[in-house]
Amino acid sequence: MTSTTTALPLSARSLPAIGERVPVPSYDRSRVTPGIVHLGVGGFHRAHQAMYLDRLMEAGEALDWGIRGIGVLPHDARMKEVMDAQDGLYTLVLKHADGSREPRVVGSVLDFLFAPDDPDAAVEAMADPRIRIVSLTITEGGYNIDAVTGEFILDEHGVAADLLDGGVQRTAFGLVVEALRRRRERGVPPFTVMSCDNLPGNGHVAHHAFVAFATAKDAELGAWIDEHVSFPNSMVDRITPGTTDDDRAEVRERFGIEDAWPVVCEPFTQWVLEDRFVLGRPPLEDAGVQVVEDVEPYELMKLRLLNASHQALCYFGYLAGYRLVHDVVQDPLFARFLLAYMEREGTPSLPPVPGMDLDAYRRELIGRFSNGEVRDTVARLCNESSDRIPKWLLPVVRHQLATGGEFFRAAAVVASWARYAEGVDEQGEPIEVADRIAARVTAAARRNREEPTAFIADRSLFGDLVDDERFVAEYTATLASLHENGARATLEALVAR
Repeated sequence: MTSTTTALPLSARSLPAIGERVPVPSYDRSRVTPGIVHLGVGGFHRAHQAMYLDRLMEAGEALDWGIRGIGVLPHDARMKEVMDAQDGLYTLVLKHADGSREPRVVGSVLDFLFAPDDPDAAVEAMADPRIRIVSLTITEGGYNIDAVTGEFILDEHGVAADLLDGGVQRTAFGLVVEALRRRRERGVPPFTVMSCDNLPGNGHVAHHAFVAFATAKDAELGAWIDEHVSFPNSMVDRITPGTTDDDRAEVRERFGIEDAWPVVCEPFTQWVLEDRFVLGRPPLEDAGVQVVEDVEPYELMKLRLLNASHQALCYFGYLAGYRLVHDVVQDPLFARFLLAYMEREGTPSLPPVPGMDLDAYRRELIGRFSNGEVRDTVARLCNESSDRIPKWLLPVVRHQLATGGEFFRAAAVVASWARYAEGVDEQGEPIEVADRIAARVTAAARRNREEPTAFIADRSLFGDLVDDERFVAEYTATLASLHENGARATLEALVAR
């Protein structure tokens, strides 16, 4: 606990005094100029990309790579208020498993624009010649790609409105493409678009989405973006739970800082980045980023081991009565199931991963998930499953089916999602299913008992898996066990196989 009695509101003015309590930027923030615009400033961006830039600036590097944040969605209005009041500053707190805390005030974010209030200001921020990278954390589902056809969805409401002649740009696609159009018109070279979302081939996905939008708007502009804008792939990793009132209280009481939106996260962090930037980049390798020619092996490792394991633990865990991730993984039954999934199903689906000891990586994941200080919630991992399962877990199922490998654990995870999506737990209490298509998945799940394949019959999510007798047999057997025996007994039977 801090020895002071009064918490100081976090701002540029209070930074010298706060610096007597916790580490703060030693660099002169007035000398930092913008080089990056980031869309989607949330906890993860501030625990990850912004932290790496702050680390460089602290070492006297990258002072021309400051970040301007842009919020696109209505709920970003609150972030605008906080970032304005705190001059872009926030407290990042690493929660170590031994209970210790490692705080730092991060200073790499210069300001924050709320695009719905002034779309033109957001566009001009990106059109600024000083901006060389526009980065994105707009979530796995934010790229507006049809899961079955792989095509960009042009008739989505916001996209369709942005495509109208003379329409005000509201979506990330409209804002970024309009900024690129203005740069082209003014003779300013295009920036790099850098996705930092948990997607296989996130750079390829971003390239496809933005070029498709631009082509629908103006075919010539679309061709220019396709040829001249780079979209590097990346793999990003750091468990960053949502900020709670308890986190705010701890920052206030333990460190003497009044911070309206601190960020808490695990100590571990990883960023693997393809070195493909049309207007240069910060020396990120000096901050610990792995800059490589091919990101795909690392990204598949992370998505199919870490992210898919999150899905493997969350639905079974929630149904078994757990609400915090570490409690799930500290249960030996769940730890055995996760390791078996990773060793027998996830890992065999991977290409070679240069420089990685996968056995050590798998065991490190169990340790990270078990960190009781992070207090990540099971419900958070259950959110937006329709965007996550098809991208993270189903590729494992398909690989294993194609090669004759084991897949029954992954099939069981799909069944556990179907049972969770019914919206009622094993005690009869309601489950709040948070998903962009919650009504659709819940309606299908509620037919599970009379029609066991109803949930996986949604081809927009599961493709043709419902036609594979091997998958259907494993899936329906687990679903029946979940109904008859409950999550824990079902998991015991799976582990015993």
